[in-house]
Amino acid sequence: MPTETRSALRLWVVLNRATHSVEEQLRRQVEGHGLSFTEFAVLEVLLSQGALPIGEIGGRVLRASGSMTYVIDKLEQRGLLRRRACASDRRVIYGELTPEGQSLIERVFAEHAGLLAELCSGLAPAEQEATADLLKRLGLHAHAFRPATVA
Repeated sequence: MPTETRSALRLWVVLNRATHSVEEQLRRQVEGHGLSFTEFAVLEVLLSQGALPIGEIGGRVLRASGSMTYVIDKLEQRGLLRRRACASDRRVIYGELTPEGQSLIERVFAEHAGLLAELCSGLAPAEQEATADLLKRLGLHAHAFRPATVA
């Protein structure tokens, strides 16, 4: 097996194991507050971006629109999010945090960010930045990659 192939396979395994280890810790922290990881992601995107069209929220949290409707319904039923019609386009519905949702996500996110910093502290801040830059390059390359067509 060529060295390039062995290196790529090793990178894939290590990247997945590291992602799984970090995600598992973060998931437990979020679920400890009675939220699913997807519910947390919806609340977090609304915290950071403000009210957004419902259709845009799914793209921001990388989830299919069908499951996004279910998650938004659940958050609305719990009083953490509300739907608001767009004043200029009746086809557009915004999702926005309620005061209860704002309070919850601010508290949970602060704890989440602290845990993430702890989990990443195995690397020095400069190493974290370098790793992020390398992974971004990898992601951009993979996104742009177009395999040769097989005849």
